Amino acid sequence: MNELLKRVLFAVPAGIFFLSVMWYESWTFDLTIIAIGLFTQFEMVKLLKKAGTPTDLIFSLVIGLYIMLFPYLPFAFETGLGLFLIFVAVQTFNTKPAAFNNLTSGFFAGIYAPLGFLCLMLIRGFGTNEQGFALALSLVLMIWGGDVFAYFGGKNFGKTPLAPEISPKKTVEGFLFGFVGCTVGLAVSIYALPFVSPITMLNGLPLIFLIGIFGPIGDLIESKIKRKAEVKDSSNLLPGHGGFFDRFDALIPASCAMYIYLIFMQEFGYVTL
Repeated sequence: MNELLKRVLFAVPAGIFFLSVMWYESWTFDLTIIAIGLFTQFEMVKLLKKAGTPTDLIFSLVIGLYIMLFPYLPFAFETGLGLFLIFVAVQTFNTKPAAFNNLTSGFFAGIYAPLGFLCLMLIRGFGTNEQGFALALSLVLMIWGGDVFAYFGGKNFGKTPLAPEISPKKTVEGFLFGFVGCTVGLAVSIYALPFVSPITMLNGLPLIFLIGIFGPIGDLIESKIKRKAEVKDSSNLLPGHGGFFDRFDALIPASCAMYIYLIFMQEFGYVTL
């Protein structure tokens, strides 16, 4: 089967399912995101091991689960401190050759992806059900739009390498086309909904800039890890799309950037949630 056709046949029903779950404000969305986050962490740990940086899978998953459940946990901060102390103590007395790598990469694998997915859940939880959905939809459509426009823009007009040592096929021209895709994605999320979005094209301009930068950064971070691990995809769990890390790599730092943006916009009265 043609690779592009395989991608489309999987992406359309998966996208419909994801947006449907996003619409219903309930524990279902959070559980879906947490499951995606854990699968992403599992793939990250495998990649890091192949890259020569063995990582403690169990503790990475525990840290990730703690971060994604943070809003729901009683004594959340104190629980985190306890996990931190336990992790440091265990690795301190670990005399295996990989002990130091477990200490450093364990925190990265435990924190990186879960923080992004936590921010997505927090963005979905802003304001009313309609407002939260509109914000989360804006994020997802800007990432999708940026990815599509960057791909076709780079394929047809790309000449200047963006980061040749990390991802040789990515170009500056494709990167710039990504901003156009983010703009289109934001416009669709604003004007296609039957209710008013808390984001306008005017106050969304900085958001286009942020997503247009941090989406590709997320992609490049994963590419850097995969290049070191000498693999094409993080896994083969998603037909035509590789793994969960492949599919959500851009969302991880982009959602963090959008959450910070929304907090500041709300603080200064530019967005009411």
